[in-house]
Amino acid sequence: MNESLTMFGMPKTLFDKIWEAHLVANVQGGIDVLYIDRHFIHEVTSPQAFTGLEQRGIPVFRPKQTIATADHNVPTQNQHLPIQEELSRFQVDRLTENCAKFGVELYGLGHAYQGIVHVIGPELGITQPGMTIVCGDSHTSTHGAFGCIAFGIGTSQVEQVLATQCLLQEKPKQMRINVDGVLPKGVSAKDIILYIIAQLTAAGGTGYFVEYAGSAIRALSMEARMTICNMSIEMGARGGLIAPDETTIRYVQGRKFAPEGEAWDRAAAYWQTLYSDAEAVFDQEYHFRAEDIGPMLTYGTNPGMGIEVSGHIPNEDGKNFVKALEYMGLQPGEQLIGKTVNHVFIGSCTNSRIEDLRLVAAFIKGKQKAPNVHAMIVPGSKLVEAQAKAEQLDVIFRDAGFDFREPGCSACLGMNEDKIPRGEYCVSTSNRNFEGRQGQGARTILASPLMAAATAIAGRIVDVREELN
Repeated sequence: MNESLTMFGMPKTLFDKIWEAHLVANVQGGIDVLYIDRHFIHEVTSPQAFTGLEQRGIPVFRPKQTIATADHNVPTQNQHLPIQEELSRFQVDRLTENCAKFGVELYGLGHAYQGIVHVIGPELGITQPGMTIVCGDSHTSTHGAFGCIAFGIGTSQVEQVLATQCLLQEKPKQMRINVDGVLPKGVSAKDIILYIIAQLTAAGGTGYFVEYAGSAIRALSMEARMTICNMSIEMGARGGLIAPDETTIRYVQGRKFAPEGEAWDRAAAYWQTLYSDAEAVFDQEYHFRAEDIGPMLTYGTNPGMGIEVSGHIPNEDGKNFVKALEYMGLQPGEQLIGKTVNHVFIGSCTNSRIEDLRLVAAFIKGKQKAPNVHAMIVPGSKLVEAQAKAEQLDVIFRDAGFDFREPGCSACLGMNEDKIPRGEYCVSTSNRNFEGRQGQGARTILASPLMAAATAIAGRIVDVREELN
């Protein structure tokens, strides 16, 4: 019996350990009252929640455990000027007013810590292993990379957490996905998760919380692990998490809000107990070989419609499949290699961190984007932007003809000014390729930062493996 079994009495998964540590009570019908350590909010899903509190005369129960930022609707140019778009300006202004009224810390436009909500939490050390974390945003699963139970919630639940610091939840089933081996050259974390979703489908994780494990996962950096967990939602899962290890601990140490001194020693010792016991049982388990994964692209209108860049679009029955290909202007049996693309977007909570930008800069340095391509790079936060400038990555981007902008969700979801024109293709490092996601009629092809960079330089889709020295 290993040390963890002795401590906990029976074999448990990592998810079990965190859930049980935050269990306040079990209520009738198998619903648990779960304590929430960190609550992130932004301008889109919080206004109604604050209105509900105000109407009932209820304060925010623990305001110091809620962190706010403006990200979804903000422009990515001229952020020092008033927001021009009326709805965006209204929502950001309401966030500012509500945070001031209820005593919530806000990293708004102009603040050194402003950025995409799922980028700023980890880089500031607010996100720490073993926590429960929620936000009115489905990609809260990103924080699971640190060994957290992190998931998105609806607006009524945002109000519930603000009022009580707790949440009513039914415990989900558990899945483990193992990826072992060594990734081929030109293949990254984005390709891993797109490959998994293509294998399991966009509904393959429905009802589950997923733990990612295996030697290929352990070999990833923290920023790469965040990319994996970020897109757990795209296969229908409630969230995803990765057991913390030395890579996790090194990443957190020394960050702005990380523990210090004796508190750090206690925290790090606890984090080292956060793993699934060898005998722990999962409801479902899958195994994949890293060597089988190549650079991935989506061809349809959900993230499960993916193929390796050198592959052919399949031929499937069903109205939804036919409708997706009609929307994308593609045919069964067609290859994506060689397809002309006029837009490239590098950003979003999936791929806008400094490692992503470094990877792109290293590839495009000394090159020029194709004349037919508008290539946009949007850093995930002011800290990422500042680091990129300190390393002169912004100079490399601009010299290559790329448009380097200010932080925000940008063209990931088209709730701001950064939209893709109707009928045009965009190779995007974001997480969703739904109809109209990047603008009405826009055609989104999801890819890794490296594939996106290669597309921008060539002006068409290419196999990045053939472009690497």
